[in-house]
Amino acid sequence: MPSNANFRILIVDDSDFSRTNITKMLDDEGYNVIGEAANAKDAITVLRDRKAHLAIIDVVMPEVSGIELTEYIHENFDDMAVIMISSLGQENIIIDSIAAGASDYIQKPFNKRDFLTSVAKVLSRFEEEFSE
Repeated sequence: MPSNANFRILIVDDSDFSRTNITKMLDDEGYNVIGEAANAKDAITVLRDRKAHLAIIDVVMPEVSGIELTEYIHENFDDMAVIMISSLGQENIIIDSIAAGASDYIQKPFNKRDFLTSVAKVLSRFEEEFSE
Protein backbone atom coordinates (compact mmCIF):
# COMPACT_ATOMS: atom_id res chain seq x y z
CA MET A 1 0.00 0.00 0.00
CA PRO A 2 1.61 3.28 -1.06
CA SER A 3 1.88 6.24 1.25
CA ASN A 4 -0.55 9.08 0.60
CA ALA A 5 2.52 11.26 -0.01
CA ASN A 6 3.15 9.33 -3.23
CA PHE A 7 -0.06 10.69 -4.75
CA ARG A 8 0.23 14.07 -6.49
CA ILE A 9 -2.91 16.20 -6.51
CA LEU A 10 -3.82 19.51 -8.16
CA ILE A 11 -6.65 21.68 -6.80
CA VAL A 12 -8.52 23.87 -9.33
CA ASP A 13 -11.17 26.22 -7.95
CA ASP A 14 -11.75 29.95 -8.45
CA SER A 15 -12.57 30.29 -4.73
CA ASP A 16 -9.52 30.93 -2.53
CA PHE A 17 -11.55 29.69 0.44
CA SER A 18 -12.36 26.36 -1.24
CA ARG A 19 -8.79 25.81 -2.44
CA THR A 20 -7.42 26.49 1.04
CA ASN A 21 -9.91 24.14 2.73
CA ILE A 22 -9.37 21.32 0.23
CA THR A 23 -5.60 21.67 0.42
CA LYS A 24 -5.73 21.55 4.24
CA MET A 25 -7.87 18.40 4.22
CA LEU A 26 -5.45 16.69 1.83
CA ASP A 27 -2.34 17.94 3.67
CA ASP A 28 -3.76 16.62 6.96
CA GLU A 29 -4.00 13.16 5.35
CA GLY A 30 -0.44 13.35 4.02
CA TYR A 31 -1.29 13.78 0.32
CA ASN A 32 1.14 15.66 -1.93
CA VAL A 33 -0.71 18.75 -3.22
CA ILE A 34 1.48 19.80 -6.15
CA GLY A 35 -0.33 23.08 -6.73
CA GLU A 36 -3.45 25.16 -6.72
CA ALA A 37 -5.00 27.01 -9.63
CA ALA A 38 -7.84 29.53 -9.80
CA ASN A 39 -8.61 28.85 -13.47
CA ALA A 40 -8.08 26.38 -16.31
CA LYS A 41 -5.15 28.26 -17.85
CA ASP A 42 -3.16 28.17 -14.61
CA ALA A 43 -4.11 24.52 -14.08
CA ILE A 44 -2.78 23.55 -17.50
CA THR A 45 0.47 25.41 -16.78
CA VAL A 46 0.93 23.45 -13.53
CA LEU A 47 0.13 20.14 -15.26
CA ARG A 48 2.67 20.78 -18.01
CA ASP A 49 5.36 21.31 -15.37
CA ARG A 50 4.38 18.61 -12.89
CA LYS A 51 2.70 15.23 -13.29
CA ALA A 52 -0.43 14.71 -11.22
CA HIS A 53 -2.42 11.60 -10.43
CA LEU A 54 -5.56 13.56 -9.61
CA ALA A 55 -7.09 16.96 -10.27
CA ILE A 56 -9.93 18.16 -8.08
CA ILE A 57 -11.83 20.67 -10.21
CA ASP A 58 -14.72 23.03 -9.53
CA VAL A 59 -17.40 22.94 -12.24
CA VAL A 60 -18.13 26.67 -12.31
CA MET A 61 -15.10 28.82 -13.12
CA PRO A 62 -14.57 31.95 -15.22
CA GLU A 63 -13.68 31.66 -18.94
CA VAL A 64 -13.27 27.86 -19.12
CA SER A 65 -15.61 25.64 -17.12
CA GLY A 66 -14.45 22.72 -15.03
CA ILE A 67 -16.18 20.38 -17.47
CA GLU A 68 -14.21 21.82 -20.40
CA LEU A 69 -10.98 21.53 -18.37
CA THR A 70 -11.84 17.91 -17.56
CA GLU A 71 -12.32 17.17 -21.26
CA TYR A 72 -8.91 18.76 -21.99
CA ILE A 73 -7.24 16.72 -19.25
CA HIS A 74 -8.92 13.53 -20.46
CA GLU A 75 -7.61 14.17 -23.99
CA ASN A 76 -4.09 15.33 -23.06
CA PHE A 77 -3.19 13.63 -19.77
CA ASP A 78 -4.52 10.13 -20.26
CA ASP A 79 -3.28 8.69 -16.99
CA MET A 80 -4.86 11.26 -14.69
CA ALA A 81 -8.06 11.12 -12.68
CA VAL A 82 -10.48 13.99 -12.05
CA ILE A 83 -12.95 14.58 -9.24
CA MET A 84 -15.47 17.33 -10.01
CA ILE A 85 -16.81 19.46 -7.17
CA SER A 86 -19.61 21.97 -7.27
CA SER A 87 -22.35 23.61 -5.28
CA LEU A 88 -24.58 22.80 -8.26
CA GLY A 89 -26.26 19.43 -7.93
CA GLN A 90 -28.31 19.33 -11.10
CA GLU A 91 -28.37 15.89 -12.67
CA ASN A 92 -27.32 17.20 -16.10
CA ILE A 93 -24.14 18.74 -14.65
CA ILE A 94 -23.26 15.47 -12.93
CA ILE A 95 -23.88 13.55 -16.16
CA ASP A 96 -21.82 16.06 -18.17
CA SER A 97 -18.96 15.78 -15.65
CA ILE A 98 -18.83 12.01 -15.89
CA ALA A 99 -19.16 12.14 -19.69
CA ALA A 100 -16.19 14.55 -19.79
CA GLY A 101 -14.06 11.97 -17.98
CA ALA A 102 -14.51 12.70 -14.27
CA SER A 103 -14.15 9.70 -11.98
CA ASP A 104 -16.43 11.16 -9.32
CA TYR A 105 -18.62 14.18 -8.55
CA ILE A 106 -18.95 15.68 -5.08
CA GLN A 107 -21.49 18.34 -4.21
CA LYS A 108 -20.42 21.27 -2.00
CA PRO A 109 -20.60 21.64 0.88
CA PHE A 110 -19.15 18.20 1.55
CA ASN A 111 -17.94 16.63 4.75
CA LYS A 112 -14.31 15.70 5.15
CA ARG A 113 -14.88 11.96 5.54
CA ASP A 114 -16.93 11.63 2.34
CA PHE A 115 -14.45 13.78 0.44
CA LEU A 116 -11.42 11.78 1.59
CA THR A 117 -13.22 8.50 0.87
CA SER A 118 -13.78 9.64 -2.71
CA VAL A 119 -10.15 10.73 -3.09
CA ALA A 120 -8.86 7.39 -1.77
CA LYS A 121 -11.23 5.41 -3.99
CA VAL A 122 -10.23 7.33 -7.13
CA LEU A 123 -6.51 7.13 -6.32
CA SER A 124 -6.67 3.37 -5.67
CA ARG A 125 -6.37 2.81 -9.43
CA PHE A 126 -2.77 4.06 -9.24
CA GLU A 127 -1.61 1.71 -6.48
CA GLU A 128 0.08 -0.66 -8.97
CA GLU A 129 2.41 2.19 -9.95
CA PHE A 130 3.97 2.05 -6.47
CA SER A 131 4.03 -1.73 -5.93
CA GLU A 132 7.21 -2.44 -7.88
